[in-house]
Amino acid sequence: MYSMFDLLFETPSYPQIYVISDREMKELKKNQHQEELDEITNQRTRLEDSFKAQMKHLEEREKELKKELKVLSSSKK
Repeated sequence: MYSMFDLLFETPSYPQIYVISDREMKELKKNQHQEELDEITNQRTRLEDSFKAQMKHLEEREKELKKELKVLSSSKK
């Protein structure tokens, strides 16, 4: 059972609040934007690499199929 004394000294579960200067806020925003930009650049690079690898695979498969079709077409004659 709780008493009024317990309620008075109980630590509230409020989120912590930090106060920073405008200069620090600008620096924080700058850092966050730079991190986001770096992540976008990294994602783009990975996406381009994946695209190139997929294109290479498809081109190789296309060549194989054309070669097989040519062999099959010539063997029918």
